Amino acid sequence: MTFTPSRTLARGLLALALGSTGGLALAGGPLGLDHRLNRDDSGIWSPGKQNTLKYGSALVVLGGALWEGSDTRLGRTFFKATDAMVMADAVALLGKSTLRRQRPRDGNDPNAWGGSPGGHSFPSGEVTHITAIVTPFIAEYHDDHPAVWALAALPLYSGVARLKNQAHWQTDVLAGMALGVATGLYAQGRDEAWSVKLLPHGFSVGLSRRF
Repeated sequence: MTFTPSRTLARGLLALALGSTGGLALAGGPLGLDHRLNRDDSGIWSPGKQNTLKYGSALVVLGGALWEGSDTRLGRTFFKATDAMVMADAVALLGKSTLRRQRPRDGNDPNAWGGSPGGHSFPSGEVTHITAIVTPFIAEYHDDHPAVWALAALPLYSGVARLKNQAHWQTDVLAGMALGVATGLYAQGRDEAWSVKLLPHGFSVGLSRRF
């Protein structure tokens, strides 16, 4: 099976986000598809729910790495997901600070780049974050356990939520997915996670076998 998570995520996002509005005639941006959706911050689209996913996923991979250790397949994947998360978050933050793209809710111009220091639209940090976390697990287990593809629903949810909050443009979300996939695959392809080396004795034995 060819592993193409970026294509899968992009298709899902476009089907959900672009199919939800008829505003494509007014679209713009680098790919000609950026347009502002009607704002919805309620229910599952609330920022609080998104923060739960963002910070909860970080706790899961960090806790899973420490619990499993680096001498099991699952533990090594947790550590690599941690590496991917840290790298992706750092690159996304750099992109936001450098490109300073205006968010949809701050104006309806998808071509507003290099504006005020508060312009942090590109790329979507939330989408980058969760995509980087799930990619190593999908890459590692998609042949043995195809159900792991269900994790792709998390970046899709995050992307659509950010669009509905008018926090990001469509290309912000697509860029976040691409960045998350790239860092996730890079981390997964390494022989050993660099985060393991930061812990005493490589932390090869997890907490689950110490107690």
